[in-house]
Amino acid sequence: MLEELKHIPIADYDYPLPDERIARYPLAERDQSKLLAVTSEGIAEHRFFELPQLLPADALLVFNDTKVIHARLLFRKETGATIEIFCLEPYRMAISESFEQRERCSWVCFIGNNKKWKEGVLSGRWQADGGEFVLSATRREAVGNAWVVDFSWTGGASFAEVIEKAGVIPLPPYLGRDAEESDATRYQTVYAHYEGSVAAPTAGLHFTKELLAEIEEMGVNIAHVTLHVGLGTFRPVKAETIEEHHMHSEFYIVTEETAELINRTRESGHRVICVGTTSCRTIESAAEPDGQGGYRLAAKSGWTQIFIYPGYEFKLMQGLITNFHLPESTLVMLVSAFAGKEKVLHAYEEAVKERYRFFSFGDAMLIL
Repeated sequence: MLEELKHIPIADYDYPLPDERIARYPLAERDQSKLLAVTSEGIAEHRFFELPQLLPADALLVFNDTKVIHARLLFRKETGATIEIFCLEPYRMAISESFEQRERCSWVCFIGNNKKWKEGVLSGRWQADGGEFVLSATRREAVGNAWVVDFSWTGGASFAEVIEKAGVIPLPPYLGRDAEESDATRYQTVYAHYEGSVAAPTAGLHFTKELLAEIEEMGVNIAHVTLHVGLGTFRPVKAETIEEHHMHSEFYIVTEETAELINRTRESGHRVICVGTTSCRTIESAAEPDGQGGYRLAAKSGWTQIFIYPGYEFKLMQGLITNFHLPESTLVMLVSAFAGKEKVLHAYEEAVKERYRFFSFGDAMLIL
């Protein structure tokens, strides 16, 4: 079935979206966004703070607790040219290990205005809590359309502390604006913990600490996985058919505690609901046969390139909370794989008609 569907044109996952429907800024309150519930009973409109009343009894919500790093570093040359270094992932080193490095480390990066960086070292000065530090960057070698960049710095801080002070929070290019001071908080979930993403798991942006407490009080369990979201998640698909598209790699972690909780939930006949496509990709990547014709979640970590599109048989996920995604994106394909393409595109059509807000800072869907 999957092999047959690979030949479906990417254009089949397109939909018309007026530019004014793109949410370029978040709402004043996270949980005031709209929530479109898509179930076997049809489509119903709600507000996100009503989510606790919509969740099945004894369900389990799976959250991605990754934290967005200040991945954009801007250096100004003596000529006045600005060079942007966008940190994607550590070079031949685990993310956690790289953030702990002091004095030097290497990352795979995109370089903006690369032609202006003919040679030499870029450097800049930034203020930190302990005083001033100097961060320097040396371009080493090309890796595909990216570069390996060697960083070194003064002051004895870890790279996590350095990038926090010197970098800027990255926003998706389709927002059409530079990051502002408030984005450091609002383009981050309230439960973000482990640094490593260059894009937020945006379905989680709607949750407040108060809403999470209310959800737990009503008996819904909460589990956390970690998947460090790569820039490729939000990049447009340039291939014409599904089989021509190659997914990017993302690093994930599933702990023993999470695996046990999810497996116990499924064994008891209750729903496992993923908050966001990143949580979905994590548990589906870590699913293993249980020896009885089903699947269990394994406690493991590693890199995943899982590509979920219609025809895929979900192993663990039984419900999904997600935002409205870009036309012709792999995320629209994933949601269509779970709910059905016709139903999803119809829901998107209704959302456009009812003036829902789209993409990262936009409204949400609950699919059960």
